Amino acid sequence: MPLTPEEIDQFHTRGYLILNATERGFIDTAQLARMQDAAEQQLLDAQQPLELETSTGYPGAPDSVQARGGSTVRRLLGAHGRHRSWQAWATNKAVVESLATLLDGPGVVLNRVHHNCLMTKNPRFSSATGWHQDIRYWAFDLPELISVWLALGNESGENGGLRVVPGSHRLALASERFDQQLFLDPDRADNEPLLAQAVDLTLAAGEVLFFHCKLLHSAAPNHSNRTKYALVFTYHDGRNGPVVGSRSAALSGIRLAD
Repeated sequence: MPLTPEEIDQFHTRGYLILNATERGFIDTAQLARMQDAAEQQLLDAQQPLELETSTGYPGAPDSVQARGGSTVRRLLGAHGRHRSWQAWATNKAVVESLATLLDGPGVVLNRVHHNCLMTKNPRFSSATGWHQDIRYWAFDLPELISVWLALGNESGENGGLRVVPGSHRLALASERFDQQLFLDPDRADNEPLLAQAVDLTLAAGEVLFFHCKLLHSAAPNHSNRTKYALVFTYHDGRNGPVVGSRSAALSGIRLAD
């Protein structure tokens, strides 16, 4: 089922769109279950490449690998190549068609450097992620990329689900409003009215979030008693590309549509 005009308008107005992947026929419940099972097994195996919570230095993260919880995984990287069910989702025809509509450019390309991961939050040792725009860490010709976040379990404020500022992808935010780590400074007076507009995104297992690379978002630690999982992939259109020599260009993209 193609995106409706209302859904397209919602994405461009708010900077994000939530759809139910199973109800829309992107995947069925058996496919979702395979991805969930793979997530649990892959976390148990904890094979490289991966990112540990302690490596972020974010509030709530263990101080070191030697500290209690120091081996807690934050992200399993290279998700596209880790499991067939994840690869099938990353290249899913309905997802690609939706992206082609939202990007409104020639082609759809899966970026393998940014995101391309299983994002997790452990209930005991997860960290808080400050307000940021993904594009501030990336180097592309155009600031026009979309990330696709598939919830493999329920997500809410309690377990570290995303918070977003609707419409923030359309703002031109001066660099001084961000700190040295490129997080929006919550203590600046000019940022307070913006953050007052923030909303929690509640996702059920099987719901998928499309969000713009300039959308301000953050996440609290996981205060529930269960690990939270989501598959996250990032895409751009064929006219866009990583800046040559930058980290964003470290791996070639995968062209999924012309």
